[in-house]
Amino acid sequence: MPDQTAPPAPTTPPTPPVALAALLARADLGLRQLAGPPDASIRWVHTSEMADPFPYLLGGELLMTAGVQLPDPEVYVARVAAAGAAALGFGVAPVYDAVPPALVEACARHGLPLLEVPPQTTFSGVARAVWLLMARAREDELRRVSEGQRALATAAARPEPVGAVLRVLAGRVGGWAALVTPAGSVLDAAGPEPSDAVGAGVRGLVRVVAPSADLPHPGPSRRPPADDTSTAGRPARGSAPDPAPHAPEGQESAPEAPGAPTGRHPEHAPHEGRGKGRGGGGALTASDTVAGTHLTTYALAGPRVLALATPHRAPGDHTIAGVAAVLLTLLTAERQGADEAARSAALVRMMLGATPEEAGPLLGPGPWTVVHGRGQGPAPELGTPLVEADGQHVRALVPAGREIAPHPGWTLGVSAPAALDGLAVADTQAARALERAEATRVTLARHRPAGFGGLVDPGEAAAYARELLAPLTETLRTTLRTWLSLHGSWDRSAVALGVHRNTVRQRIGRCAALLGSDLDDMDVRTELWLALRSAESHSGQCR
Repeated sequence: MPDQTAPPAPTTPPTPPVALAALLARADLGLRQLAGPPDASIRWVHTSEMADPFPYLLGGELLMTAGVQLPDPEVYVARVAAAGAAALGFGVAPVYDAVPPALVEACARHGLPLLEVPPQTTFSGVARAVWLLMARAREDELRRVSEGQRALATAAARPEPVGAVLRVLAGRVGGWAALVTPAGSVLDAAGPEPSDAVGAGVRGLVRVVAPSADLPHPGPSRRPPADDTSTAGRPARGSAPDPAPHAPEGQESAPEAPGAPTGRHPEHAPHEGRGKGRGGGGALTASDTVAGTHLTTYALAGPRVLALATPHRAPGDHTIAGVAAVLLTLLTAERQGADEAARSAALVRMMLGATPEEAGPLLGPGPWTVVHGRGQGPAPELGTPLVEADGQHVRALVPAGREIAPHPGWTLGVSAPAALDGLAVADTQAARALERAEATRVTLARHRPAGFGGLVDPGEAAAYARELLAPLTETLRTTLRTWLSLHGSWDRSAVALGVHRNTVRQRIGRCAALLGSDLDDMDVRTELWLALRSAESHSGQCR
């Protein structure tokens, strides 16, 4: 039987919530709000005709019902509100000709938004409208994050990069951004100066993350800081319950620092992000709300802390701030000299979309080796500061003369040495070498040289490859190349591509049909392999 006391706390969906006002603005739906506050946010849609849907609600839903089982509106609304639903949608017809007045009164008492759904509007139509609004909001968020990343990367390459990054960050999040010491001293800042109460709140959060501020390569939590929406074990209206904060592995959760602001409500203790410090406890991120201002701190190396104070939180703010935290660590870490910091900034710019020509003056001519890695535990020591670490994946630029050795817990793919204008191809080579290493279950794989295929004129070979492979989509090309590289093994190809073996069989069959070729013929396989290699070498994009 489901737990009757409190539904399990789920992970919030990876899409921005939809404002109730945006849904009401859809004239084609004809929705009308009859009770409750107008500022709710919807995270998903659920339909139920149960007398008590409480055990099956996650929080943040727009609950749709036609009132098939509505013996006592007061009890029903109380249970729905206690479950944390964002709003209640009541369908007029076929059970009721109008929304029951008792239901309207109960929703008003419990502060639960009540929507009247007209007979011509289906519940599935309302759900579809919510999903479309979510998709549009997600696109807007991704666009905003992409623009913010590019602006921050450009700022990191300016003559005074720290101040430039803080100014761009403050402008993007619409608030105050500062580089702070563990003692709370502001080293550099941008944006409107916060009030004394907010400043005290910032210093309290700095002490929460300061113990882990000696991390040499911080990875801001992928989980955005929770908003101050929890209330007595149940989520606030219109928000899904957030999972409880996790302490770093093998450590206790960092307690609230002495001297932290005392004006906040007891349930608004700092929310700690996930992470593990090298030299002690503490979280990598922490957040709080003081005097209506949202505060967030990020542990950097040095030790230093990035602090933000904003009047509101918009989707994507945490991601943008995470990029700024990485840039500021690269720019301020004491272990780096000026040249290394400049090269790190150049690497970040390249990985965020800048061209090799833009980063060339800082990065140098090379040659360089690109390394891709996937695994768990401490990131592999590759002997270079030019590393992009993202959870279980690592990408790095290593001087070509440096030996790359296997690292416990990691699988590595290594490219051939490349000059600056060949790094795009080298990046592809490293990714393919990593796929081959994972499929063959070895700890390190290197890019294989062209061999006999290198004797063919590159221009003529590329032209022939384009004509031969024209019927294939990018997905089919990738599947065919992986399958051929693994000698036609269905199982190992499925592992390398991350799909089911039957999917590989279906795609290879499709390739054979489109090409009009017998892929069991070794001559055909050889010709296709050389064509794929030629297309890859010529464009650096055939994957």
